[in-house]
Amino acid sequence: MQSDMFLHVANFSTLFVCMVLKFPQIFVLMRAKSATGVSLNSLLLELIGFIVFVTYQMYYDYPPPTYLEYPILIAQDVILLLLILHYTGSLRHSLIYTLVFVGGWRLLTVEKWIIDLAMSLCTFISAASKFAQLQCLWRSKDAGQVSALSWGMATYTCLARIYTTTVTSGDIQVLVRFIVMTLLNLWVLLTVLYYQKHSGRSKKED
Repeated sequence: MQSDMFLHVANFSTLFVCMVLKFPQIFVLMRAKSATGVSLNSLLLELIGFIVFVTYQMYYDYPPPTYLEYPILIAQDVILLLLILHYTGSLRHSLIYTLVFVGGWRLLTVEKWIIDLAMSLCTFISAASKFAQLQCLWRSKDAGQVSALSWGMATYTCLARIYTTTVTSGDIQVLVRFIVMTLLNLWVLLTVLYYQKHSGRSKKED
């Protein structure tokens, strides 16, 4: 009974957090009118990872509460993508990205082995997205347009999903993915906080 209550709390808190997870990042970009420090490659890889993951869960009829946040995250990532393309003067590329993502999504469920292979690569794709963001931060040494709150919430949702996966499906692939994502999200969060702290010190000294 108590485990059921914890499961419901974990599922619905994750869903609630994910409904607003990208909003802080969206607002930061809109306020700054700049995408400095935010990696386009990271966002594209994250979108691929999200699409593969939610398609895999739906293909194998997993309980909807365990993946319901992903369509919401995908929608928010699309808004972020459009903002980044707009502020970098590349909005004309949005149609190409749309065709590639829709075509890729349709291809995933053509054969069972395709979705299984895609899921086995999903952790590497999602991990690559975090490393792309880390590289962008290391290169620019500027986290002014990166939202620490969004990365903090992302860390929480992955922690919650470790618990919900453990007590529901127990799928090792899914579990490994969430453990890796938790560690990498935390790494990005700490990096963002580090550069924001040092940027604040530099401004005070100036």
